Amino acid sequence: MHKIVITGGCGFIGSHLCEYIFKVFKKSQIVIIDKITYAANKKNISKIIKSERVKLIKDDICNFKNLIKYIKNANLVIHVAAESHVDNSYNLNDNFIMTNVLGTKNVIEACKINKVKKIIHVSTDEIYGEIYKSSFKENSKFNPSNPYSSSKAAAEMIINGYIHSYDLPIIIIRSNNIFGIRQHPEKLIAGCCWTFIKKKRFPIHGSGKQKRSFLYVEDFCKGIVKIIKKGKNKQIYNIGSPFEYKNIDIVKLIAKINNLDFKKYSFHAKDRPFNDFRYSVNYNKMKKLNWRPLTKLEDKIIEINNWYKKNINFYKKR
Repeated sequence: MHKIVITGGCGFIGSHLCEYIFKVFKKSQIVIIDKITYAANKKNISKIIKSERVKLIKDDICNFKNLIKYIKNANLVIHVAAESHVDNSYNLNDNFIMTNVLGTKNVIEACKINKVKKIIHVSTDEIYGEIYKSSFKENSKFNPSNPYSSSKAAAEMIINGYIHSYDLPIIIIRSNNIFGIRQHPEKLIAGCCWTFIKKKRFPIHGSGKQKRSFLYVEDFCKGIVKIIKKGKNKQIYNIGSPFEYKNIDIVKLIAKINNLDFKKYSFHAKDRPFNDFRYSVNYNKMKKLNWRPLTKLEDKIIEINNWYKKNINFYKKR
């Protein structure tokens, strides 16, 4: 049977990707590797976990010897697992380096040993740093500005070495911010919904005028499948979105749908040590694969907010 290994499959992005891959590749076995940190949950894959085609392995990608066994006979490996919260990275830098750098090296090395024919590494647009106008292309220079994005850039450097030294069939994905249900409340949209539903005040970093492009998680998953089927090995693909918002406008939108006074239920908090003003990527390469983002935040925000209402105790602490 065709075997697909997905790391980080119990997290927000990973779980949606597992569901979508399960739906599209109906004859494939899906092996999910996840150490299930605070931001992941086995319940995230409840729709597919009972299938005979799905196997969940609770383990850390830093356990290299085990990883070699898990990836054996895999036809495709999608590496999603990562520490991803920028705020945490300022205080937990070692965790980010261990998972994002050493963990990535382990995944790629295990793929090399097992001669995996296609490897997809999920990176981030944040490795480019900020851009005030226009958009970054795949060949733009790295300029990461925080410990999280620096660790992801370091991982890409290691991957680049493997591509050139060992001719490995790796594809790198760099995407915008992704939104949808099941995201941990440490992130802007999820946190805002979660906080307002509890009728608490939400902190806005600095002025709140920083701009972010947001990509719906299903559009992202469709992009990954396009790359699996049509993407070329050793290439980089930006998966981007034209739907751009100021952070403060997102908070206002979510306050409105919860019938709350924005000024009363939000406040300006101390900003990050450095906060990129704007991220933006050019995704013309994805357009050539006949992919485009279709879903705006406004299209899904009520559905997302309602999910947090129904699952208000899903996340215990924030």
